[in-house]
Amino acid sequence: MAPQKAASTPEQKAVKPRQRRAYEGAIVNRLTHGWVTSSTSADTEIDGSIIKLRDRSRQLRRDSPYVRQAIRAIGANVIGRGIRMQSRVMMQRGGRLNETINRRIETAWTNWGHCDRCHVAGKLSLPEILRLAVESMAESGEVFIRVIDEPFGRSRVPLALEIIESDFCDEGKTSGPDANGNEWRMGVRVNRWGRPISYAFRDRHPGDLTNGIGYSVTEVPADQIIHLFITDRPGQTRGVPWAASAVKRLHHLSGYEEAEVVRARANSSLMGFIQSPEGELHGDDVEDGDQVTRFEPGVFKYLAPGETVSIPQLDAPDGQFEPFLRAMLRGVAAAIGCSFETISRDFSQSNYSSSRLSLLEDREHWRMLQDYVIEHLLQPVFDRWLTAAVGVGQLNLPGYEAMPERYEAVRWYPRGWAWVDPNKEVEAYSKAVRAGFKTQAEVVAEGGGDIEDLLTARAAEVDRAEQLGLQFDTNPADDQLAGATNATPEQPPNQEETAA
Repeated sequence: MAPQKAASTPEQKAVKPRQRRAYEGAIVNRLTHGWVTSSTSADTEIDGSIIKLRDRSRQLRRDSPYVRQAIRAIGANVIGRGIRMQSRVMMQRGGRLNETINRRIETAWTNWGHCDRCHVAGKLSLPEILRLAVESMAESGEVFIRVIDEPFGRSRVPLALEIIESDFCDEGKTSGPDANGNEWRMGVRVNRWGRPISYAFRDRHPGDLTNGIGYSVTEVPADQIIHLFITDRPGQTRGVPWAASAVKRLHHLSGYEEAEVVRARANSSLMGFIQSPEGELHGDDVEDGDQVTRFEPGVFKYLAPGETVSIPQLDAPDGQFEPFLRAMLRGVAAAIGCSFETISRDFSQSNYSSSRLSLLEDREHWRMLQDYVIEHLLQPVFDRWLTAAVGVGQLNLPGYEAMPERYEAVRWYPRGWAWVDPNKEVEAYSKAVRAGFKTQAEVVAEGGGDIEDLLTARAAEVDRAEQLGLQFDTNPADDQLAGATNATPEQPPNQEETAA
């Protein structure tokens, strides 16, 4: 006979089974059963989406004014009129800059940056190549720069750049590791460390006008290619359009705006409906079953017996359109990395404080992108250009072969930004410099300038003014009020005149 279990006491019945603890975001229940996720690598996610995301992002740039403005703002704020280079070669003794050599390098670099010299097609100057590269990264997620070791145009330096759209890289070329651990990942051949070895490029764009003649794929060594894209996950091989998380929202927003415009147009055009008890339309004013009614200003119409008029209430546009549009665009701005004001060009809801916070947030993003362009594009290109220029005798740099790093010391000056309120911000910077919290060089650099150039130009300006016998209140050395004014102090009134 099997032993009987002891009856449960009321205390035992009250004890609940122990539940396993978990993050709320990981709980699967009736509210989250439709939440589809996957544990895939970055390349696996990109491989199945890269072409469609790229095509949709380009369509939005063509047709959506918000995406076009966002990409235009990215190019204008990150590159603007270009990123200036300043050579910082030091003298062997004395610890001072070698002005002669620095000026020689800077002049040669500026001359090479013209469109007929630095671009293989002779169409883009160096600032234009930089701007197009950044805008292509935002639109397509990535861009390729091929370095060609040949002189073009009037250049003697055997170096030029070819900017290649991401479609040329054969994203379908993927294979497992070979005996050496090298593998193809969406057109990029990498070693076991993930370092690119070569790229598979089509000789024609797959969507070109002459695509009917076909194309071939060529393997190009990685030392000729500069692959620019923002890495979102470790191990990522290809780039993703920056508007990827807002593509669906932008598509629906475009349809919503079109529907609202059509609705408003119908509301403005439709006068009303005439209801007839007969149910059929007859007479000379009927064409293809539709009765023709002409409206003219200042005219009263008479209705036939039994006919009534109903006026539709479309209420378009209503008061919800603008708030809804702003809410949608805030999400789009957050996805792309720009402020709402930058994308919408709507500053009606901004004041000084909010505008300053928004601009500061944007500018930190622009500075990170400027650093990326300098590190991954400008500095590598400059190093190769300097070697090529010295090799052909364009530049005569003593001891370059023994110490090339001495001449590779440069400082890059990307564009800066104007102040939101110059009076407030100049006063704040002045106090920060006087208190020692900032240096004059930092303040000038934040505006995109160079303190050395500023001081040199300032000294020349003051000397020239003295030569011409001119005096301005912008020279702090001219008076005791730090340049506030050079007017003669007002004399106190005469006591005798006051008494009189």
